[in-house]
Amino acid sequence: MIREFPRTTVGGLSLPRILIGTNWLLGWSHTGAAADHGIKEKFQKPEDFYPVFRAYLDYGINAVMGPISSTPLALDAIRYAEQKAGQQIIIIDPPGMNVDDTPEARREAEAVIRHSAEIGSSFCLIHHASMDQLVNKNKQEITRLPDYLAMIRDAGMLPGLSAHMPEAVLYSDRNEYDVETYIQIFNCMGFLMQVEVEQVAAIIRNAKKPVMTIKPFAAGRTTPFVGLNFNWNVIRDCDMITIGAGSEMEAREDIELSFAALERRAPNVAGRSSPVKQQVLGHN
Repeated sequence: MIREFPRTTVGGLSLPRILIGTNWLLGWSHTGAAADHGIKEKFQKPEDFYPVFRAYLDYGINAVMGPISSTPLALDAIRYAEQKAGQQIIIIDPPGMNVDDTPEARREAEAVIRHSAEIGSSFCLIHHASMDQLVNKNKQEITRLPDYLAMIRDAGMLPGLSAHMPEAVLYSDRNEYDVETYIQIFNCMGFLMQVEVEQVAAIIRNAKKPVMTIKPFAAGRTTPFVGLNFNWNVIRDCDMITIGAGSEMEAREDIELSFAALERRAPNVAGRSSPVKQQVLGHN
């Protein structure tokens, strides 16, 4: 019998502690153009996504993070999976928006936020490329952030920050901005992290809101076994890991590795293969 993966609560909404990542479905490999192209060739229509979504849904993992409001194919894939599986998928949308301090830019931002709500997003987390422009390290604040958070609330969604810049979590907590969660890069390799791994670990542990960590495998620079054991051992029970998979088998393997890490046991997964493999103590 397949078990449901552990859950947490964010802004009053129940979420699985594994979130479905989208980079390896939409073509952002963080390795090169060839890999990006290969992903896009594999996932060209909504039906192509379904086996991956089905694998997650089998364990009650029913929340997806990614630029859904700006990627029509991703939204179509979610709708197809919902209809096929008979289950609703929670959308965590981190849209980019124009944050210039002008009336025109404000109207553009409001339109982006309204669109995120119109597609059914439960969470709208301001994308780091936009949010980082507002961070004032001198004053330790995020300029005009409350305006955008109010727009998100008014649109009926839960607000948060995609905080690639670790200081954003500190400033948001210090100023008590109206956010429910943070997206934070966290992996054992320090990949794309702006400060040392230890500092980010401390920021996550001390955050006033649950944290959605991303890039646990450092875009393939560490193995799922290492990456997941590290992340699950460091983050809190309220925090989450966003795990992207390029196939149904990868998704199921990552879920088993996660169960094993949380239960402090050996994972029930097949060993790696190679043309001439040396076996040690009779184990694969």
